[in-house]
Amino acid sequence: MKHLISYLALSIVISAGLHSQTVYEQTYKFGKVLELIDRFYVDTVNDNKLVEGAIVEMLKNLDPHSTYITSDEVKEMNEPLIGNFEGIGISFNVLNDTIFVISPVSGGPSEKVGIRAGDRIVKVDDKNVAGIGITTKGVYELLRGSKGTKVKVTVVRRNQNKPIDFTITRDKIPIYSLDAAYMVNDSIGYIKLNRFALTTMEEFKTALDKLKKEGMTALILDLTGNGGGYLETAHQLADQFLGKGKLIVYTKGLHSERHDYIATQDGDFEKGHLIVLIDEGSASASEIVTGAVQDWDRGIIVGRRSFGKGLVQRPFLLPDQSMIRLTIARYYTPTGRLIQKPYNNGKNAYDEDIIDRYNNGELMHADSIHFPDSLKYHTLVNSRTVYGGGGIMPDFFIPIDTSYYSDYYRDIIRKGILNQFLLEYVDANRVSLRQEYPQFSTFDANFKVDDKLMSKLIRYATKEGLPENKAGINTSRNELKLLVKAYIARDLWNTSEFFEVLNIRDATFKKAVDVLNNWDHYKSLLKNK
Repeated sequence: MKHLISYLALSIVISAGLHSQTVYEQTYKFGKVLELIDRFYVDTVNDNKLVEGAIVEMLKNLDPHSTYITSDEVKEMNEPLIGNFEGIGISFNVLNDTIFVISPVSGGPSEKVGIRAGDRIVKVDDKNVAGIGITTKGVYELLRGSKGTKVKVTVVRRNQNKPIDFTITRDKIPIYSLDAAYMVNDSIGYIKLNRFALTTMEEFKTALDKLKKEGMTALILDLTGNGGGYLETAHQLADQFLGKGKLIVYTKGLHSERHDYIATQDGDFEKGHLIVLIDEGSASASEIVTGAVQDWDRGIIVGRRSFGKGLVQRPFLLPDQSMIRLTIARYYTPTGRLIQKPYNNGKNAYDEDIIDRYNNGELMHADSIHFPDSLKYHTLVNSRTVYGGGGIMPDFFIPIDTSYYSDYYRDIIRKGILNQFLLEYVDANRVSLRQEYPQFSTFDANFKVDDKLMSKLIRYATKEGLPENKAGINTSRNELKLLVKAYIARDLWNTSEFFEVLNIRDATFKKAVDVLNNWDHYKSLLKNK
């Protein structure tokens, strides 16, 4: 036995040595090619660009989510997940070649010195920034900076004859991952998350506590369009709904041992009816939470099949502070379902999967989706049939609504015309709107988008180069009216009010409310599936 162990140990060492030797030889080979190019190539080359291109192509041949990130991109990538950046704290848009303040961040440095919604920033540190073709990136470069540093901004304000100067001390500015939280009725609460960041759990718990104090006994958790984020945040969020000791997700890979993520006793919503909304844009961390809720029969999933990203990336920093994010493991739901969809046909086919779903009819008809029996699993409490093979299939399918879609609708949004028109409209009418509608509830109940306002929008769009299209306008009129009201609500209040207006006609949201109002009926339907 002793000789067998020695033989196995020696075999492992030899194998590892041979592997290391192969890596060394390939590394030397790559370096030799670079050296030859540098010494003998006919033209001057950019060595950095050459190496970066080789790294990108190398990772592309592994899987769709192993990627190379430049040092500048690393900094930009981390901001939304870390949950803050350092700057002056405004939401802005570049409108008519001018920096237009949509709103100052509540409690931020700009609000503290008196910057208001509707202000136009025309100078930064006495240098003109209006009418020079400034870009959004250019605004970031001017206004962001280290905490404690100062920047002087000059603004033009409606009904003020002279420009106003402000000196703002930069500070940490929060980036919120929670878009909306409100009571749908006396018992149903709604929370929408746009990502899984370091600040998400604090935001979620604050919203959850507020809604529970307002009488919430049932929750709609909206993860539509949520592309994911930190694994640990997904673990913590799922833990809010599941009892102590329950498996939430596990990861494993060739060089990564299985790691289980288990629920603790800290859940704040382990009781009460729960609906999770998903669609084809829900990915990664969203799928971890959804899969755990479904596998444990903790709640009901409504929407369309999720994206199917179940690969775990580990970041490796390179000497120049660039980074590769290398896939090291896969995610599996508590029943053992693999979340990751196949990528055997190459990156292009993988990237076009959502388009293929649309073309194949999956986004319109649930019966267009077919799973082999080999992908069949059973939930852990009620033994319901669920399927693996990529993404999470909802318990109740809601087709995508394209009835309102037209080329006119597409162009008025994509070209930013609708947003620009409403920024100007709210800026011109902010005082009268807030006087007439001091609370959102009054606005929501009484504000109507009439034909006069729609005519102004259409004339504005024509002036901006979008010709009037009567057929397209008639097709999209009701949806455009709803968007107009929602954007006005956002600019007068916040994103929560935006979604409160918008959700009223959203089919997935309405189905969730119907399920919660008829819980026993839908639970019995699930048992028979």
